[in-house]
Amino acid sequence: MKHVVITGANRGIGFELARHYQAEGWQVTGVCRETSVELERCATQIIKGIDVTREESIVRLVAALQGQTIDLLINNAGILHDDILGLLDIDSLRLQMEVNAFAPLLICEALLPNLQAGSKIANITSRMGSIGDNDSGGRYGYRASKAAFNAFGHSLAIDLKGRGIAVAQLHPGFVKTRMVNFGGLITPQESAAGLAERIAALDLENSGSFWHCNGEELPW
Repeated sequence: MKHVVITGANRGIGFELARHYQAEGWQVTGVCRETSVELERCATQIIKGIDVTREESIVRLVAALQGQTIDLLINNAGILHDDILGLLDIDSLRLQMEVNAFAPLLICEALLPNLQAGSKIANITSRMGSIGDNDSGGRYGYRASKAAFNAFGHSLAIDLKGRGIAVAQLHPGFVKTRMVNFGGLITPQESAAGLAERIAALDLENSGSFWHCNGEELPW
């Protein structure tokens, strides 16, 4: 049975990915700060109380997964603040960078012993991290953190190719989740289905690419 580990799995896109892979017969490990009734119904294992910005949480995550092979690691946990020029808050900028960029990179490093040739890493990023696609400005912390995450993911793809591990940066679309006050264009279910298609198509040949969940390759 294949094993998927999903961060931020208790709601939204993370939960829908957990439900998708459970329906496909995978062993699902949901990683979250607080669990949910829905996640408890579909996850094989739940590792809760995990704050991805805290070193002790990553140590506890590694301990909980010790000896378990991970076929697919989905870095989904993230936060969005609406930073406005003239009212910038350094703590907000710093937190978004820690959650959206530094934490998933450190999780990838910490869980490398669980990955093997043929394993995949799917980084749920955003097209808002694309410099080439930015035509509306704003959201300074979120854009910068996702751009950094994209850079990290591309480097991971290069560094892990020799180990047979493929890495993708994936934009989930504008999804109706709590993060955007449910004002998106597609449902979490639609997003998860598209993301799963991109993950299924991920291999060492296209590793390091930046994809929209609909299959469009996005500019850096």
